[in-house]
Amino acid sequence: LPALLRGYVPSEIFSCGDPPLPLPAGCPGERLTLLLCAPPRGSEKVPLRALGESPRPRPPRGVNLEQMPWSYRAGSPGPPPAPLFAEWLQEFNEGMRRPPQRVLLLLAKHDAHPYLQLSNVRMVFVPPAATLAQPLDRGVAGDLKGHYRRRLLRWLPAERGAGQPTLLDVLHMLAQAWGDVSPGLIASCFRAAGFVPDAAAEASSLSPAHGPLGREQLERGGEPADGDEGMAEGEDAAELAAVPPCPSEREVWRSLATLRRYLECQATSPDLFQAFYELEDAVHMVSAG
Repeated sequence: LPALLRGYVPSEIFSCGDPPLPLPAGCPGERLTLLLCAPPRGSEKVPLRALGESPRPRPPRGVNLEQMPWSYRAGSPGPPPAPLFAEWLQEFNEGMRRPPQRVLLLLAKHDAHPYLQLSNVRMVFVPPAATLAQPLDRGVAGDLKGHYRRRLLRWLPAERGAGQPTLLDVLHMLAQAWGDVSPGLIASCFRAAGFVPDAAAEASSLSPAHGPLGREQLERGGEPADGDEGMAEGEDAAELAAVPPCPSEREVWRSLATLRRYLECQATSPDLFQAFYELEDAVHMVSAG
């Protein structure tokens, strides 16, 4: 294995894991199986795939499940069945063809992981003695679950005007939680597992690709535009009276739910949801003080 790893640069080495996740009460089925895949440069995570007992999420009419930042397939509880994993492998290989890239995929050996001859992906089954050292099993899956539980606890029906989260809500939370996993954590787990031939080459991956807005940017965003120095003296009192009051938190959460539903129906790219997730997090930070 070490000799094989030396034939690839760290960005060409991917690890795959399939941890289980219990579902909250009210969702169909008892748990999901997550397919997680990432290279040491953790900012380039493969979009999350979830396998569950429900045939599919039950979205309202008009929602386009093909443009979500996650994907879902129906399957039996436990590790993904071989046909579903083979489907994921073909899609992963297709993604490596645009642009052309050769990669090494590390995964544990069990019945759910069939070996396929792929054009751009070389599959390597990690020896049984090293199974517990799989990078995504050394804290990455646990960190994702922690972020997911935090978001689940944040689901306040009183604020959002909604009941228990649906499977569709859970999948959005999982996509956000996968995005919350630090690239630095993924890089350190690869190093701890011995799956990065040159740890120094990954030093640049310790900082997220898309961080929060800096203070300078926020302050710039709050500066008045040229020529706008506030309310002119003597402005008509009737105009002031027409200004609506500040919305309540419940109204804000309902507006966000409406915006998410609009994106679910109209989005042409999963990337649009990343911007929405950042907006939702910013609103929660303001409401939490």
